[in-house]
Amino acid sequence: MYLTLIIIVVSLFIAMLFLNIYFRVNVFKQYKYLVQNNIEFGSKHIFDDEKMAQEILTKYPEHKEQILGFSHNLRKSIKMASVLVALITLFGGILMYFRHET
Repeated sequence: MYLTLIIIVVSLFIAMLFLNIYFRVNVFKQYKYLVQNNIEFGSKHIFDDEKMAQEILTKYPEHKEQILGFSHNLRKSIKMASVLVALITLFGGILMYFRHET
């Protein structure tokens, strides 16, 4: 059981690392495009679709795809990382519990 939990924690850590690299590459590509086209917006726009639509997409309609792709990938990256960190913490706690049991 202990070895299985260790393998799960290590696997989750590796998964988090690769997902982080994958999304970071995608987000930086889209960020580079946005910077080159002087498209600016804040974090409140990324996390609020209504503000994004009202304030940013109306200002830059020709870049709608890239803006939405950037915010979508950024939110997805944050959600995945949060879930994986929570799982790693949970399994780490279980491992600590079983270590003291044996």
